[in-house]
Amino acid sequence: MFTGIIEELGAVKRIDASGKGGSIEILARKVLENTKLGDSIAVNGVCLTVTSLTSNSFTADIMAETFRRSNLGRLRVKDEVNLERAMAADGRFGGHIVSGHIDGTGRIVENLREGNAVWVTIKADKEILNLIVEKGSICIDGISLTVAYVDSECFKVSIIPHTGEATTLLKKRTGEIVNLENDVVGKYVRKLMGIGDTEKQKSSGITMEFLEEYGI
Repeated sequence: MFTGIIEELGAVKRIDASGKGGSIEILARKVLENTKLGDSIAVNGVCLTVTSLTSNSFTADIMAETFRRSNLGRLRVKDEVNLERAMAADGRFGGHIVSGHIDGTGRIVENLREGNAVWVTIKADKEILNLIVEKGSICIDGISLTVAYVDSECFKVSIIPHTGEATTLLKKRTGEIVNLENDVVGKYVRKLMGIGDTEKQKSSGITMEFLEEYGI
C-alpha cells in the first residue's frame, strides 16, 4: 500500500519491453534505504516487486498486463520516474490510500499557469471519469492529488510549486500519457452498489440514501 507522496525521482537505466512482459532497472538512492528483495516500490504509480539490487539501482519484472494498463512501456533510458516505497506501518498517511494497481491511462491536454500554481487538464476514458469526484483524490503517475474539476471528458488538478519540483508531472508536455488510479474507496462503493449492474443493485439493498444515513 502506498500514499501517493513521492519520495524521489529516479531514472531509467535499462528497460526491456515486449508484448509478453519484460524488466526495468531504475537508478535511485532514497528508496533503496532498507529495501530488500521482494519489497514493493511504486514506479510512476505502478507497484513493482524488487527482484535485484545494487548500490544505486533496483530491478523489477513487468508483466504484459502492466504494459497494457500503464505508460511504463513508453519509458526510455534516462527518463525520470516518480518513486515511492510501500508505506511503513508506523508512517504518516500524507496522501490517500493508493494500491499501485493502475486503472488505465489519461492524456495531458493542457497546462495553464495561474499565479504560483499550474492547472493540468487530463482527458480520460469514461470508466475512469465516472469514479472521479470534485475535491476527491486521484493518483496521477503515483502522485496523490486533489481533483479541482471534472466533467464527462476530462478532469483537472492544480499543481503547487513543491509538487511541480518534486515530481515529473510538470515536466510532461501536452499529449503525453500518464498513469491513473482511482480512489479505491470509490471503486468498492461502486462494486457494492452494483452500479452498472441493475440486478445486483436491486439485490444489494445499498442505496444512496443508505450511504448518506451512515455518513458515507
